[in-house]
Amino acid sequence: MIKYSISIVDDEETIRNGLELLLSEEYEISCFADAESFLSDLEKAAPDLVLMDIGLPVMNGIDALNIIKKKTPDLPVIMITAFEDINMVIRSMKTGAFDFILKPMDPDILEFSIKKAISSIALRKEVKILQEKYLKDNQPCFIGESKNIEGVMDFINLVSKSPDTPIMIVGETGTGKELIAKAIHARSPVFQGPFIAVNCSAFPNELIESELFGYEEGAFSGARKHGKKGFIEEADNGTLFLDEVADLSPAGQAKLLRFLESGEFYKVGSTTKYKSNVRLVSATNKNLEELIDKERFRKDLFFRICVVKAKIPSLNERRDDILPLAKYFLYELNKKFDKNLKNISKEAQNLLLSHKFTGNVRELKNIIERACLIAQTDELTKEDLGLYQVPGDMETDKPDTLKDKIFDIPDQGIHLGKLLEGIEKKYMAQALKLTRGNESKAARLLKMNHHTFRYKWKKFAI
Repeated sequence: MIKYSISIVDDEETIRNGLELLLSEEYEISCFADAESFLSDLEKAAPDLVLMDIGLPVMNGIDALNIIKKKTPDLPVIMITAFEDINMVIRSMKTGAFDFILKPMDPDILEFSIKKAISSIALRKEVKILQEKYLKDNQPCFIGESKNIEGVMDFINLVSKSPDTPIMIVGETGTGKELIAKAIHARSPVFQGPFIAVNCSAFPNELIESELFGYEEGAFSGARKHGKKGFIEEADNGTLFLDEVADLSPAGQAKLLRFLESGEFYKVGSTTKYKSNVRLVSATNKNLEELIDKERFRKDLFFRICVVKAKIPSLNERRDDILPLAKYFLYELNKKFDKNLKNISKEAQNLLLSHKFTGNVRELKNIIERACLIAQTDELTKEDLGLYQVPGDMETDKPDTLKDKIFDIPDQGIHLGKLLEGIEKKYMAQALKLTRGNESKAARLLKMNHHTFRYKWKKFAI
């Protein structure tokens, strides 16, 4: 049950003590002897309701009410006075008072007035608590200190206010595009509705239409007996997140455009028109303008889904955030693995700061998770990370030139197997990036057997 807070502002101590005694069992009470001290406290946190005497010393209740309404217009204020002055009542009400009570106060009248005021804010209070709980449970936000990520968070807070404006999120794989989408949903007016995430590249062209819009019974061979709701219908009054939207088939693009224009759609095999009210957030790691030029993405759909566009910086572009993120993951993984890791060694920190991240935040999390699993002390070391600094410009060299490099072996020796594994992983990741995730083409680039490439990449991922 929600416990509401009431501030009592009255210069008479007996009145304050009496009201506190009467109301403290059901409400959280705070008392003030003058308007100035209450207004100062209001800067820190607003109560749910104010009981305020008109005849206060220095600043009277009417003047204080005027300031309260400018700062917190929705805060209900019940005015209290010892004199029944109709002009004072009218002035209070015009200034924004919720109600007016005469001294000596009748407890029944006071209770009725308070209940009426509380009921006027109950829904707003409940929604606020639910939203705070949602944000706490999901934490769809970014950790960091860089200007780049501050800009992203400012963007989230700005665009989240709209319940239906389509948003496009652009960024490399692993930068946290889905986290951004969840953050927008959690801060939006539709946060109580569902958040439905769809990876457009995960469905064959012939299935994407039925997955997005659903189908009726007997729509095609193998269809469920009672049909199926599509993602768009499931996201009604919430947010639909289309990840890798650039991979949507031409037929899927046409159907999506029609839905965005009217808010209406037909299920596969149905002549019944359905409606769904969704907030569309899309994401891609590809250049949609280039795909439009190649006629692989519809220009009219592009303008529909890119009303607001945000580019998420890669981790290499926000290097000030590497250590804060690493420490955040360390804290979270401590709880997950029931460990007591207290810090990351200076050498390990330097290694993380010098590392070139091809998998962005996702790669960093995987590195810290692996390190937490194998750590033997209460501090993560550079050996735990499994990363090795390589002299010279090895990262920019071609594989054929590596044989010309001369490497110094440190006094403590070096784990050659892990070093070679790290080099192999870097080139495989780069090959996948160049081929846009196509494992077969990446294997050919590295002169590897496709099955060997897939086996090793899965092994690295684990």
